[in-house]
Amino acid sequence: MGNTQWTPAEDDYTLNLERNFLAGDLICGVGYGIQLVLWTHCATYLWQHRKSNRNHIYLLAYISLLLTIETMFVIVQGKTVQDIYIDNRNYPGGPWKYFLDTQYLAINVMFYATFFVLTFLSDLLVLWRCWVIWAASGRATASLVTFFPALMTLGSFVMGTLWTLQSSQPTLSMYSKLPMAYGTSYYAISLSVNIILTLLIIVRLIMYRREIAKSLPADYASHYTSLAALFVESAALYTLFAILFLITYAIDNPTNQVFLGMAAAAQQIAAYLIIYRLANGTAFGTNTMSGATLTSVVEINTRGMFTSNIGLGARTTGNFAGEPKLEVTEQENVDGQRQPYDSDTPSRNAV
Repeated sequence: MGNTQWTPAEDDYTLNLERNFLAGDLICGVGYGIQLVLWTHCATYLWQHRKSNRNHIYLLAYISLLLTIETMFVIVQGKTVQDIYIDNRNYPGGPWKYFLDTQYLAINVMFYATFFVLTFLSDLLVLWRCWVIWAASGRATASLVTFFPALMTLGSFVMGTLWTLQSSQPTLSMYSKLPMAYGTSYYAISLSVNIILTLLIIVRLIMYRREIAKSLPADYASHYTSLAALFVESAALYTLFAILFLITYAIDNPTNQVFLGMAAAAQQIAAYLIIYRLANGTAFGTNTMSGATLTSVVEINTRGMFTSNIGLGARTTGNFAGEPKLEVTEQENVDGQRQPYDSDTPSRNAV
């Protein structure tokens, strides 16, 4: 530890806030780097396949909008640190006092505005995914299921707008009494929406797994509703960090600045992961879950039993609600290479 005689003449709470503020800024930078990588992968794939599916253009526009706003958010973060700790370090009361007293400055208004817009756009994406997944049971059912979350999303938009306006008023900040009340309400509603949508998506995917399990083996069914798939489709990554931020923000714990950075990054990362699954065709859609034709590769042995990664390559087609039709197309030879299937040639994995 450094010599305490050089410690600023500020109370421990303020010093902890400043430490966590800088830590949160670092986390935002790390999260932005991850988002750049994911955006590049998603954008490249969407652009290359734009002619095969016109929806890819809309998804490309969506993630480009996210990246543009996130870039503004990160720039504002960096500028804020410079303004507080370099340009105005001798402000009476210290850097944090300067930050609280200048919430009306353009960079601080942009901070609240960009963060709010990013959160709202991400909430809309999860709401849309929930509707798509439940639309397999019918549009009326999907509309009914998502009606209450949609109203809550609208409510969070109103509260978020009030929080942004109040936090950027002169003599006020996000830690002032009134803005903090709006902010807590806003994040509570937004988080509740995400939790509800997360549970709705998970419930529908588990129902889907039980449906296809009637026709396919459990191992094969779990490929479509694995833990990773549930985690990505439900945007649970953001929900986890949002809960931590809301708790620490509501009790005015300085670590809320760290969890704010984590939640902001996790929300966008979760959105990119969903978009990537949509782009490469592995995401769940209305056709996937409504009993549409399935075309996938499964493995069987020579006794006709379903197994995993052994024996013959086969293709199943048919409706989930009925019996799958099995068409053997190829098998492995002794060198591990694929060759056209010959019913007289036994598999090397045959029992």
